[in-house]
Amino acid sequence: MPAAASSWRQLAIGLVLPAVVVALWQTVAVMGWVNPQVLPSPLAVAEKWIAYLLPLQPYDPAAGGWLHWAVSGELITDSISSLYRVVVGFLIGGGLALPLGLAMGMSNRVYDWFNVLVQMVRPIPPIAYIPLSMLWFGLGNPPAVFLIALGAFFPVLMNTIAGVRQVDGIYIRAARNLGASGFTMFTRVILPAAVPYILSGVRIGIGTAFIVVIVAEMVAVNNGLGFRILEAREYFWSDKIIAGMITIGLIGLAIDVAMNKLNNHLLRWHRGLEN
Repeated sequence: MPAAASSWRQLAIGLVLPAVVVALWQTVAVMGWVNPQVLPSPLAVAEKWIAYLLPLQPYDPAAGGWLHWAVSGELITDSISSLYRVVVGFLIGGGLALPLGLAMGMSNRVYDWFNVLVQMVRPIPPIAYIPLSMLWFGLGNPPAVFLIALGAFFPVLMNTIAGVRQVDGIYIRAARNLGASGFTMFTRVILPAAVPYILSGVRIGIGTAFIVVIVAEMVAVNNGLGFRILEAREYFWSDKIIAGMITIGLIGLAIDVAMNKLNNHLLRWHRGLEN
């Protein structure tokens, strides 16, 4: 079966269950079994989602270009704000975790120095750092980025350590017998063999970062999807709460699909798909 046809088939199968859930949800709402203030119908949520997406003000050429006006809706600006924090926080957390993970995986001495501290700090959820992050960094983006970096740091770190330490010894012995230097051993044997683990850690780390950003935005900033959901709760706008939640889910799905395609492309050699 062609790859494109297979992808469409997988998409069609994946949409069956969400469609069933939405149909049952709409049935419950139409039958009046649940207070619409508590659980609005899918149609009401869709209407709110569209209103959340559209610009708040009518188009005024004197205020700027059409494109600037078209992307001025709360949903777009909040999504961009959240994604910005996720990207910056992940780059900081992942950028620190990757070299440390490689060092701890390759060197027993480095591992012994850092392992106890890592295992003590790792179980503490990033949410627990919220009071300290606000005390250290105040309000705005810095505390949110700090929390996201923490959330992304440990998945990347632990998967990198595992990837380096689980390189098949046969590869290392073969490289040594062929006279490979330490640098060549690292760049041509250890790092390529650890890439699948590292990419898995990156995928998990991005997911964790997106979870953390929503929590951070509820307490430390005045924009973003998390902030907007909390604002909707204050006014009991349950349809807007669910619209925000669906937006988070769609963005998370898009990120996961993109990461999966990137993994499949980068690991073609690992799966024996290289031409």
